[in-house]
Amino acid sequence: MNIPQHVAIILDGNGRWAKKRGMPRNYGHAQGSKNVERICEDAYKMGIKYLTVYAFSTENWARPKDEVDALMKLLRNYMKTCLKTAEKNRMKVRVIGELGKLDDDIRSRIFELQEASKDNDGLNFTIAINYGSRDELARAARKIAEDVQKQKIRTEDIDQELFGSYLDTAGIPDPDLLIRTSGEQRLSNFLLWQLAYTEFYFTDTAWPDFTKEELMQAIEKYNSRDRRYGGVKGGE
Repeated sequence: MNIPQHVAIILDGNGRWAKKRGMPRNYGHAQGSKNVERICEDAYKMGIKYLTVYAFSTENWARPKDEVDALMKLLRNYMKTCLKTAEKNRMKVRVIGELGKLDDDIRSRIFELQEASKDNDGLNFTIAINYGSRDELARAARKIAEDVQKQKIRTEDIDQELFGSYLDTAGIPDPDLLIRTSGEQRLSNFLLWQLAYTEFYFTDTAWPDFTKEELMQAIEKYNSRDRRYGGVKGGE
C-alpha cells in the first residue's frame, strides 16, 4: 500500500465515549490521551513519518471551567509522559498554536519537550494546543505586515510559499490524510490552509476506541482515492 507521509487527526468523542459508560467526561479525555501514545507507535511502525493531532482548540476555552481545568491538568501530565515516550521512540515533538494563553508551567514543559526531542529521527509528532486555523492565519498576516514595515520583505515577495513559512506548521509537509473520529464531518477550524488537497476520512468510532486496525482502514480508503491536485489523468 501507499502509506501517507503525513496523517492529521481530529481527536473527537472522548466526552461522549465516557458518558455512554456512565463516567465523567474527564475520564474520556484521560483515556483518549493514552490512546494518542498507542497510535503514535502504530503510525510510525506503519511507515507514517508525520502525525499531527488536534488536542485543544481556541474554541475549547468555552467549555465548562471544571472540564477546561481537568484538560489543562491532563496536558501537564501528558507533557511529562510524552518526554519519556519521545526519548524511548526517538520521536520529534512540536507544539503549534497560540501558546501565550497557557500557564507558564505548561509553556515551560512544552519548551522542554521540544528542545529535548528536536534532534530525534523517529516520528515527527505535532500537537495542536490552543490552536485555531483562523487565528494562525491572522497571526501570520500580522507578522508579514510587520516584516514589510521593517523592510525585511517586499509586498511583491509574498506568495503561497512565503506565506506558508509564516504559519505554525512551517517546515512540515501538508497532510496527505485527515481523520476525524466520532462521526462529525467538519474541520472545526483545523489546518484550513494546509488541508487544501488532503483526503478526508470520517469514522463513527470515538477516539478512545480508535485502533491500529481503524488506522489501517483509513489508509486503505486513502489508497482508493485518485489524487490529481486539480489536474487530470493522462489520456483523459
